[in-house]
Amino acid sequence: MTLKFTKYHGLGNDFILIDNRHQSEPLITPEQAIELCDRNFGIGADGVIFALPGTSTTDYTMRIFNSDGSEPQMCGNGIRCLAKFIAQLENRQEITSPVRYKIDTLAGVITPQLQPDGQVKVDMGLPRLTAKEIPTTLATAEEKVVNIPLEVAGQSWNVTCVSMGNPHCITFVEDVAAIKLSEIGPLFEHHSVFPERTNTEFIQVVNRNYIKMRVWERGAGATLACGTGACASVVAGVLTGNCDSVVKVELPGGCLDIEWSNQDQHLYMTGPAQQVFTGEY
Repeated sequence: MTLKFTKYHGLGNDFILIDNRHQSEPLITPEQAIELCDRNFGIGADGVIFALPGTSTTDYTMRIFNSDGSEPQMCGNGIRCLAKFIAQLENRQEITSPVRYKIDTLAGVITPQLQPDGQVKVDMGLPRLTAKEIPTTLATAEEKVVNIPLEVAGQSWNVTCVSMGNPHCITFVEDVAAIKLSEIGPLFEHHSVFPERTNTEFIQVVNRNYIKMRVWERGAGATLACGTGACASVVAGVLTGNCDSVVKVELPGGCLDIEWSNQDQHLYMTGPAQQVFTGEY
């Protein structure tokens, strides 16, 4: 089978996008996704995203396989890329007014909106804050996990946990550049207190409206950006008193603007998504 694809990235977090609108199941298997994501023998990407048919209440459905073949519930950078890809499939040549899509994901309905300036603003929904929602055993089921000590690699880290439909463990550090991400990241991801593994964000607070972030993603490893992680980190910053509710998040691949709305308590993420190339595999 010849597979047509388009490569996109959101702040360097890169994805293979596949037009899957004619059927409700992904065209390829997780094992095939691993091959496609290989940066030496395949196309190279952090994951494969499928644009599937929507439901009675949504425009499209999003599925994603990580580079290790696992399937996350959602991906913030990925859904911005998907929104741009959908506009391409619909032959929208120019966006002169906001274009909004309702997309069904395993984390619920997510609503990205294409902006005339090329940015994509995404209503990421409500954060989930109880231990059972994340999930983690760091607290009892109905408790929040805020500034709880966690032993990793012989060191105690104060962590705050948030789910954006996928699990995040956030810890605040003095210098994110000093973190040995490839060594410490897997130890957080596979820690026994996270039954479904976890994404891990290391955050340096520059000021109450600007933070630096490095991320180890569940199923993908060190990536240049993580949209759900940026949202979760702002929530953690507010809960711990480190940040205000409107924050610019600097990631290795660039910046995202995150707002935890005081009105509806939803997270709003604004950032870019860019096509790289198209091809066949």
